[in-house]
Amino acid sequence: MNAVAPLPPAPDPWSVPLSEINPGDPRRFEANTHWEAFRRLRQDAPVHYTADSPLFGAYWSVSTYKEIMQVENRPDVFSSDSIHGGISIRNRPADLRLPMFIAMDPPQHGGQRATVQPIAAPTNVAKLEATIRAHAVEILDGLPRGEAFDWVDRVSIELTTRMLATLFDFPFEDRRLLPWWSDVATMLLQPGAPLQTEDEREAVFVECLEYFTRLWNQRVNAEPRHDLISMMAHSPATRNMTPREYLGNLILLIVGGNDTTRNSITGGLLFLNRNPDQYAKLRANPGLAAGMVNEIIRYQTPLAHMRRTAAADFELGGQMIRAGDKVVMWYVSANRDPGFIDEPERFIIDRRMPKKHLSFGFGIHRCVGERLAELQLRVLWEEILARLPEIEVLEEPTRVLSSFVHGYRSMKVRIAA
Repeated sequence: MNAVAPLPPAPDPWSVPLSEINPGDPRRFEANTHWEAFRRLRQDAPVHYTADSPLFGAYWSVSTYKEIMQVENRPDVFSSDSIHGGISIRNRPADLRLPMFIAMDPPQHGGQRATVQPIAAPTNVAKLEATIRAHAVEILDGLPRGEAFDWVDRVSIELTTRMLATLFDFPFEDRRLLPWWSDVATMLLQPGAPLQTEDEREAVFVECLEYFTRLWNQRVNAEPRHDLISMMAHSPATRNMTPREYLGNLILLIVGGNDTTRNSITGGLLFLNRNPDQYAKLRANPGLAAGMVNEIIRYQTPLAHMRRTAAADFELGGQMIRAGDKVVMWYVSANRDPGFIDEPERFIIDRRMPKKHLSFGFGIHRCVGERLAELQLRVLWEEILARLPEIEVLEEPTRVLSSFVHGYRSMKVRIAA
């Protein structure tokens, strides 16, 4: 399906039969009403079948930690490979799917992942801290005082985009192309959206590939350097990629480096405003910022789900998954599962086990850049607490129409004069 027609509001999940619940309906996420659908599924159908949905067809939803871990621990049964549909609930036409290492199964997955993994090694992450801090300081010092502005654009997008440009050694003056390409990769094609058809999306992808091909040609003919393009150009596992495979891995790295941190930066400020006791606790003890970072990432869950496709019949949670079935692991639900996390609905910045969440996935596909995401958030909040008075969220943020990227389009805030 190329473009989607406007749909009526999603029904109350407690007022309809289980069989009629479509938890992946993106309207629920845009309206921030998806929580009740997952609360119902965790209670009544941890492994739930949607027989048909307007945008995504038939799929299984796995909403609890226990069952998600069963899926994550069986990559031999639950495939991520793009030839089966990849990692998103959305079905792209077979000829338009993008191969990328997160959408590959072993053994191909391991070699390509290992190529870029050094960028997030502890020693390299430590080296990047000074760069991140310098960018954070410059961004924060340039914010207006006493007037409304968009936190998403001025802070969340700007900091993550600068970091992506650093990791790719991408021309800094063109850095805003990176979040645009990220948005293009994940947006739903719908009336009013910047793109209306898959052909338009592919045209933007061609521009992205042409730009990065120029950078590849520069790096492949130079001495190896410690940036993502040079790593791929010189690694035996990736230097002979097809153009489509190169594009797929670029999109993966751009989306992974953009959406997780960008939406957690916005979510963190929103959650502190909604929980003033926690904001006061943080301002009284700025040392809590390091632990708060993972609570923000859990509470936000920037990527709501990952999809797998069953390669064989498998019984899960009392339900029989058939070979070829689409299986969606809802991390956004598992991170609010009371069987997994104590008081999951509360935002607690000094939570005893802050890293206990599934926002980075688990197993062989766990997020490569998790340390970088944590570092950016920690450094940003350290500098906010050192440089700014309390930041007030002025109105409800506008959210992304997506059941994959759990994020924000804008959020108006004000810093006291």
